[in-house]
Amino acid sequence: MHFEKDHIYHVYNRSNETVFHCKDNYLFFTQKIRKLIYPVCDIIAWCLMPNHFHFLISANEKSVNSTMEKHRPALQLLPKNLGTLLSSYTKAINKSFNRKGKLFAHNTEAKQITHQGNNYLENCFYYIHQNPLKADLIKKLEDWEYSSFPDFAGLRNGTLCNKELAYEIINYDKENFYEQSYEVIDEKCIRGFYY
Repeated sequence: MHFEKDHIYHVYNRSNETVFHCKDNYLFFTQKIRKLIYPVCDIIAWCLMPNHFHFLISANEKSVNSTMEKHRPALQLLPKNLGTLLSSYTKAINKSFNRKGKLFAHNTEAKQITHQGNNYLENCFYYIHQNPLKADLIKKLEDWEYSSFPDFAGLRNGTLCNKELAYEIINYDKENFYEQSYEVIDEKCIRGFYY
């Protein structure tokens, strides 16, 4: 993964098994996000699902800084911290469930979506929040507490997202945010979030 300053990325990873088994797992992972990811980028939106996660982030100066490690001098801070997040979470789950090996079956992907056009960024923002609804985990978006939707809907005072930057770059309709969050997103556009 390589990040460029002031570019927007859809960052995601999926497992072939359950990653978050209970509320404590989600909260532990969220604490790791706050410690490792929040300080080195601007989080625009996020969602944790039972077997995968999504972030919409804006890379900043800290994201692209080199870690200055002797054995990996060109490694940027954001990819390093994403790796640390996943490896430390995997170790905790392995210990908790007496299991071994990788928890995430794939490498974390970061799809740059800054200049895609056609409301691509806005659609990705809404798509990330719609994940639990599309997976039939909930009946209403506000019922999923492991995403940034409640923060943008004014139902929670979460501080993980840079809401001002989100509004600036996405320019979503604050007055109609809730209703617009339920609008159907074209499947072709969704495929573009990944490939």
